[in-house]
Amino acid sequence: MENQKFIVLSICLSLLITFASAQNSRLRQNFYQNSCPNVESLVRSAVQTKFSQTFVTAPATLRLFFHDCFVRGCDASVLLSSPNNNAEKDHPDDISLAGDGFDTVAKAKAAVDSNPRCRNKVSCADILALATRDVVALAGGPSYPVELGRRDGRISTKASVQHSLPHPTFNLNQLNSMFASHGLSQTDMIALSGAHTLGFAHCGRFSNRIYGFSRTNRIDPTLNLQYAMQLRQMCPVNVDPRIAINMDPTTPRQFDNAYYQNLKNGKGLFNSDQVLFTDQRSRGTVNLFASNNGAFRQAFVNAITKLGRVGALTGNQGEIRRDCSRVN
Repeated sequence: MENQKFIVLSICLSLLITFASAQNSRLRQNFYQNSCPNVESLVRSAVQTKFSQTFVTAPATLRLFFHDCFVRGCDASVLLSSPNNNAEKDHPDDISLAGDGFDTVAKAKAAVDSNPRCRNKVSCADILALATRDVVALAGGPSYPVELGRRDGRISTKASVQHSLPHPTFNLNQLNSMFASHGLSQTDMIALSGAHTLGFAHCGRFSNRIYGFSRTNRIDPTLNLQYAMQLRQMCPVNVDPRIAINMDPTTPRQFDNAYYQNLKNGKGLFNSDQVLFTDQRSRGTVNLFASNNGAFRQAFVNAITKLGRVGALTGNQGEIRRDCSRVN
């Protein structure tokens, strides 16, 4: 009986893997070669304009892509609005998504649709994937080929975000479990965490590490003490909840491997950052990325390419939204 269960489970798993591979195989770099051959230059131009107006464009767009893919897959469902505030972006874990990310996609969508040949041919999900690549490159990170062919989802619910995104307090097991559920390895997880080389976090997301870590230690002992004192200055008790500080205290406007160097110095802002160095199972990868920017860049490209395949709708699934904020 147990053997039969194992065989059935094996078959089911095999079918799931086959289905996932089939989904991924429909994504390809030249997907719009005939329908909108200049889609990449149209998106890039719009993103460059937005980036020149505010640097927040980079971390905001990158974070938007991650939050989209981890909830219902990379289907642009995070962009949808709900009249009763019940969409993904209304969940507490998504409310802090900066408006500049949404605006970047809207501007790029308008640029693509301004070309008669491309109008209503390119999905919002693909535009977000392209814009993410472009902001990473504009911030000094790698430029990489983007697989295309995603369709836009029609469903976006606040409930679907619950327990779907990494929390700042996560330990390595929790991080690995969540990323593995999307087919991402520990190395992928560590490389994608390097996106914290850009962007900012609100004080409330890490205040427990500098004020109330435990009964014996008010400050998290894995946190660099001098850095903790600086954080207390920037985030005093009862600070305005809108106040945010840089995730990377050294080079916050450069997509580089300083994030990993910071971890070695006890300057990971979240516990989910610092644990990558304090846990011996992941420390080796952190040390590699800290000393070899090229290794980090390659690992990041591999990881974000895999991330872009998560739950992608293809073929006749979903739709091509005319307005990224609402279904057709």
